[in-house]
Amino acid sequence: MTTLFWLQTAACGGDTLALLSATCPSVEQLLSSMGVELLWHPSLSYHATRHRDETMVRIIHGELHLGILCVEGSIVTAPHGTGLHDTCNGRAKLDVVRDLAEHADLVVAVGTCAAFGGMPAAQPNAGGCIGLQFDHDRPGGLFSADWRSRGGLPVINISGCPAHPHAITQTLAWLAAGAPLVLDELNRPTSHFSRIVHQGCTRNEYHEYNIEDTCSGDRACLFFNLGCQGPLTRGMCNSDLWNGASSKTRVGVPCFGCTSPDFPRDGDLLCTEKLGEVPLHLPLGVERARYMAYKNLARAAAPERVRNKKMEP
Repeated sequence: MTTLFWLQTAACGGDTLALLSATCPSVEQLLSSMGVELLWHPSLSYHATRHRDETMVRIIHGELHLGILCVEGSIVTAPHGTGLHDTCNGRAKLDVVRDLAEHADLVVAVGTCAAFGGMPAAQPNAGGCIGLQFDHDRPGGLFSADWRSRGGLPVINISGCPAHPHAITQTLAWLAAGAPLVLDELNRPTSHFSRIVHQGCTRNEYHEYNIEDTCSGDRACLFFNLGCQGPLTRGMCNSDLWNGASSKTRVGVPCFGCTSPDFPRDGDLLCTEKLGEVPLHLPLGVERARYMAYKNLARAAAPERVRNKKMEP
């Protein structure tokens, strides 16, 4: 059995809503049969906030063991590094997070805000928002790059806006079981962040044949013109569908790259930034010259059903 304390900082609560949508395992299964004892969650705990405060004091004084600290939301550092624009009982939440993290076996950043800064850290970033151990893609947020929890791991980043429900519950179940966790270069579990969103997209064949949409509502690929970040983004949206049913690209909405440290990117999210006719950023692992030569040949070889967009969405 491991204990879990969930703290919200500069958050919209979207990761909590995602958590409640999990089915494999569900929150109920996580807490009833997978070795997780919930000490506090702002939406799930029925106790008054006085209980939260007492629990934090007991953890910090070493009277109560904390297995996993989950933080949802960006860390506010304004004004002037004090963090006093986001407080808990008069204390800056950044100080509360530091204190709890020093007594936790493991620290988990739930969502892109907690992992990298996310939406609150977008320019002009008046709150001085940062992630727990990253500032966008730069190592070192609230904690230095070499910081490690009592369990010997850096902050575990489950990014997403919101994070995928199963990325949250499966990672927590894995940690509760004491199983070894492999992290990528951004400290995300490779179990959930080794694929790109493009894999499993129902528009893949259009992409391969360079048949691209120029306006929303059609069936072809959204990458060349409509800002889709699916080929550039590591995530599980098309391999483990949201609510077991769908994803952004399956309903015609471009992937915004919300699991990435640069989310939200500057500029128009529904427009592809280009150099001439070529997207400025190409799919992961692709060389520009070979990619463009292949695309030109592919479009010429496209079957009629693809050119005419007759495939099922």
